[in-house]
Amino acid sequence: MTNSAQELRQAFIRYFEQQGHQAVPSSALIPQADPTLLFTNAGMNQFKRVFLGEETRAYTRAVSVQKCLRAGGKHNDLENVGYTRRHHTFFEMLGNFSFGDYFKEDAIKFGWEFLTHTVGLAKDRMWVTVFREDDEADQLWKKMGVSPSRIVRCGEKDNFWQMADTGPCGPCSEIHFDQGPSVPGDDTPNGEGDRVIEIWNLVFMQYNRDVKGTLNPLPKPSIDTGMGLERLTAVAQGVYSNYDSDLFTPLLSVIAKRAGMQYGGKETSDRSMRVIADHLRAISFLMTDGVLPSNEGRGYVLRRILRRAARHGRLLGITEPFLHELSATVVEQMAGVYSEVKNAAGTIAEATRGEEDRFIATLDQGLPILNDMIAKARAAGQNVLTGAEVFKLYDTYGFPMDLIGEACREQNMTLDEKGFDQAIEEQRTRARKTGGFEQDTTRPAVAELAGRVGATKFVGYDRLETDSVLQAILKGERMVKEAVEGDEVEVVLDVTPCYAEGGGQVGDQGVLVGADGRVDIKETTRPAPTLILHKGVVSKGRIREGEQLRMTVNATTRQDAARNHTATHLVHAALRDILGPHVKQYGSLVGPNRLRFDFAHFRPLSTRDIDEIEATVNDEIRKNERVQTEVMSIQDAVAKGALAFFGDKYGEQVRVVTVESFSKELCGGTHCRHTGEIGLFRIVSETGVAAGVRRIEAQTGSGACALMKKLEAEVRELSDLLKVGQSELVNKTRKVLTQLKDRERELEELKLKMASGSAVASSAKTIAGVPVHVQRTDGLDVNGMRALADQLRDKLKSGVVALGAATEDGKVSLLVVVTKDLIGKLKAGDLIKVLAAEVGGTGGGRPEMAQAGGKDPARLDAALEKVFGLVESTLQR
Repeated sequence: MTNSAQELRQAFIRYFEQQGHQAVPSSALIPQADPTLLFTNAGMNQFKRVFLGEETRAYTRAVSVQKCLRAGGKHNDLENVGYTRRHHTFFEMLGNFSFGDYFKEDAIKFGWEFLTHTVGLAKDRMWVTVFREDDEADQLWKKMGVSPSRIVRCGEKDNFWQMADTGPCGPCSEIHFDQGPSVPGDDTPNGEGDRVIEIWNLVFMQYNRDVKGTLNPLPKPSIDTGMGLERLTAVAQGVYSNYDSDLFTPLLSVIAKRAGMQYGGKETSDRSMRVIADHLRAISFLMTDGVLPSNEGRGYVLRRILRRAARHGRLLGITEPFLHELSATVVEQMAGVYSEVKNAAGTIAEATRGEEDRFIATLDQGLPILNDMIAKARAAGQNVLTGAEVFKLYDTYGFPMDLIGEACREQNMTLDEKGFDQAIEEQRTRARKTGGFEQDTTRPAVAELAGRVGATKFVGYDRLETDSVLQAILKGERMVKEAVEGDEVEVVLDVTPCYAEGGGQVGDQGVLVGADGRVDIKETTRPAPTLILHKGVVSKGRIREGEQLRMTVNATTRQDAARNHTATHLVHAALRDILGPHVKQYGSLVGPNRLRFDFAHFRPLSTRDIDEIEATVNDEIRKNERVQTEVMSIQDAVAKGALAFFGDKYGEQVRVVTVESFSKELCGGTHCRHTGEIGLFRIVSETGVAAGVRRIEAQTGSGACALMKKLEAEVRELSDLLKVGQSELVNKTRKVLTQLKDRERELEELKLKMASGSAVASSAKTIAGVPVHVQRTDGLDVNGMRALADQLRDKLKSGVVALGAATEDGKVSLLVVVTKDLIGKLKAGDLIKVLAAEVGGTGGGRPEMAQAGGKDPARLDAALEKVFGLVESTLQR
């Protein structure tokens, strides 16, 4: 074999299939089996529950080529990328696994055969490490023909693996390769440098570590192996650096071409090209698997990676967006292996371009300031940037802290991180004081209540009324024994059917009735994990602590809220189906009268998108599908496909809401029994709320019907106003708008003609041989003033034109034009700043044309009169 990366992938799968292994496709970079994990970082992640005995598969031997990412969390290689020849954010891990099937002997045999026979690596350049107490592995390697002098025993740090502090663990054996004396480093494993590098780790899971640290033998020992494709490819192709293998050379070629230089010419530029090549792969695969740039969790890691790549582009002299174009090379190179990358090509390019545009604006503001800070520090004989200075750059301009640190590293400067942290804390303290949050925000009375009464039992999933004992009455900040008609109170019950506000859904309303009184409940909240408060007004008689009452939920508002909540699940599923897996819920509001859904997406939705989403949701409603709820462990929930997101907090047991095959989410809210109960779904609006976050507002049921009736009434009124039938309304409106635009154009032309005609009476002088034309142009807007200035400039051929107009809203517009032959002596921007100051405004622009605004129309004539003197004094300098 010629050992291309693609041939190595195929050979690995083929070899282990011949050994009875089931080929398993790569899982996504977002771990569906483990929401506590930031990214998939090893081949065994998707088999974790199998190793723990929580799940069984139809096979006991598996082989995979797994997409992995290490950038954030415990395994973070981001800062090393580019500076070394072998660190990566995105990489592919080759792995073979045994779930209680074969053990050490076969694992060692398979590993040795594949590397020496299939790949053809030289046996005399191989080294093996084993755990210091693992005599069995030592003997098995010798049985394979490995010389005792090439077997090294190591301690727990290098050769003992464990999943966590407790649980499955065991010794491991690593296969290393000697790249030869031309590569710097020690000639033995685990030494300094890269001469002898690890290429494959074989983990022998044979123990279970208990809480006391005791190692107990597992009844079915297992095998977990991992080998980086990038490192294997470099070794198999006989190159020292992973970046010199065919996994990276196509990317480096297009990056070098884009930068107008050669890779291999200069270490600083080579480093930047390596960073960009690596990060382009990570960006493409993260977006393919549904991650978009944001300020939290996985999205924040992606943003850091993308912006780091963009900054290294700037170091290569690329000042405009370019990553979105080069992502096509990643797609072209990897689509044959991962078809999902090809399907996501448009999303990758569009989302990357948007983030590049935002970051370039940040860099344009921040980089000159950072460079100036470094220059000043050096001039003062210092090699440290103070925390206060760095904080100002971070806080004022949004310049990323990690990029400040990397820029300092490149300039041999250090960063005062302690001072920066102190400045951050001082800002937080100021914010708490300003916002009124200096003291603990928990109400003392609520804290006392939570400690005094037991947990309120919620039974509202199954019923809308129940008998309850009144455990406490809160009136303002005082606990009282009774309340009478007119009192505003918050009451605590031992059992309640009222849903407390949470998960975006508003709390229930209802009535609380006793023998002597009634409370109209307007709001239900949960201010503490175990405490549910019912807020309302005593509308009749009195209520007393300890008495038995009947709590009844308002069925209409509950059902309306349930319609809207189930609809948000349908919207979420429809958005992911139509826009892509990057869509993630960022927030929601579910009330009886409306729903609001915030989600991750990189551009506004088109009319076609909105129509398709609305149609998809209404299709699911018409199917009248069953809405099923189940309580299960978080592990079982995500294993069954329920959406769970990194960073969200989940208990041991979670509630899963499923709409047949269309939607499956973790949710504690109330829902319809069948989708048909929603009735109708209509989108009211779609807007942006932040960079990369969109918002849909919608209505269901009777609210949607009322919205349609309102729209129909407005259509009828428009039809009456325009005196046409409803079917002709659009054409008539187009005709009226065309006529209106024609009239507006005619009016502007007339204004311009009148202004041009009055030019004879305007002020015009020749100053030191330069014609200067000054004119007041009230009635002309900015576009009209520009058109007039163009006419006057063409008429003068050489000279200065200054126009000023008082606007209808009591403000001033100014425009100055200087012909190109004069801009060496006179600059429009300089002239207009003086005029703008006279009328209480500011302005600027190019040397040949500048605009300004002002607040004082009474000073306009004086401002225009100044032009002649300004031109004269400027020409005399």
